[in-house]
Amino acid sequence: MLDEAKLKAVVATILEIDESQVDQNASMDSVESWDSIRHMDLILAIEEEFKVSVPDEEAADLTSYPLIKLVVSELVGN
Repeated sequence: MLDEAKLKAVVATILEIDESQVDQNASMDSVESWDSIRHMDLILAIEEEFKVSVPDEEAADLTSYPLIKLVVSELVGN
């Protein structure tokens, strides 16, 4: 089961934002610090934290928190 609090903490840490900003509206378009470098750091951090492997073709598309949450939920078996 996905620990959403842990996922939000990882996203907030990598993007250097407050956890309260990690919500349904958080995306590459709305979070100033979310650039392509941090995006790769974010994917790597999620893979390490949740012991999952995000396929490269999917990783590039995970440009919002709702999409990240959906894919990580599927990968951890929710």
